[in-house]
Amino acid sequence: MAETIEFKLEGLDSLLGKLEAVSYDVKRKGGRAALRKAAQLVAGAARDNAARLNDPETRTEIAKNITLRWNGRLFKQRGDLGFRVGILGGAKQKNNYHTRRGRAGGTYEVGGDSGNPGGDTFYWRFLEFGTAKMAAQPFMRNALAENITAATDAFVSEYEKAIDRAIRRAAKKGGR
Repeated sequence: MAETIEFKLEGLDSLLGKLEAVSYDVKRKGGRAALRKAAQLVAGAARDNAARLNDPETRTEIAKNITLRWNGRLFKQRGDLGFRVGILGGAKQKNNYHTRRGRAGGTYEVGGDSGNPGGDTFYWRFLEFGTAKMAAQPFMRNALAENITAATDAFVSEYEKAIDRAIRRAAKKGGR
């Protein structure tokens, strides 16, 4: 006959509570803040690069339209944290699924937004990717490529701070 061995772990509830608190704090709060700091480095470099390409004869400035946005869709779909560094106003689009003046079909341009801080900078894509008649002058891609290690280091250091804060907070909560 097999003997049954019985054992009991005590204090596991406080450990599980700490792990749950740490995982929520680190993933949601600390991870998002750390990722924002890293993305701000890339956005700042993109602003600097865009300012060098600015044409002083025009009223528009791409550097003023560079923005940082939380990627809520990525978070809702997969639970991953993400920020997007982009240009306000994007680019002019050719739409053919709307009706215009009662006529269905056909393509027409949807204008940009001149109400943005830097004006209507739809042309940023032409500078970034080039055209058939103009060589590319990348400023967004270079911003990430030149600052990938700095952004990674900033993320790691901020994330470590967030983990330490979460552990202290969880320990404080578990000690009650």
